[in-house]
Amino acid sequence: MTTYVVLLTGDESRWAAATDEERAAMYAQHAEFSRLLEERGHKATGGAELTRAATARIVRRGADGTVAVTEGPYVESVEQLGGFYSVESDDLDDLLEICAVLAQPGGAGVEVRAAVDHVDHEA
Repeated sequence: MTTYVVLLTGDESRWAAATDEERAAMYAQHAEFSRLLEERGHKATGGAELTRAATARIVRRGADGTVAVTEGPYVESVEQLGGFYSVESDDLDDLLEICAVLAQPGGAGVEVRAAVDHVDHEA
């Protein structure tokens, strides 16, 4: 099986302004995503909702070897990484179809990437 990372981006202000009912509807989308994964033979192996981008810390190493830590999101953008799932699957096309459950109408998309399996590359 291939491991895929499903990256969830969105506008953090939308979540902050959401009513309890709107938040419940968003959580229901995630429950449906999980249900479909299991029903269709995919395996969620991890995932998490992330804290607000403003709490992020960026660690950089300069060409001279010095290390700098800065606060805040990596990019200046309305859309920020808000969470992720790790999913094992043998059927990328079906996984992408299921990920459509999490895509927000008129909003951010869901990014799906295969994780590199270094074990297969060692020999």
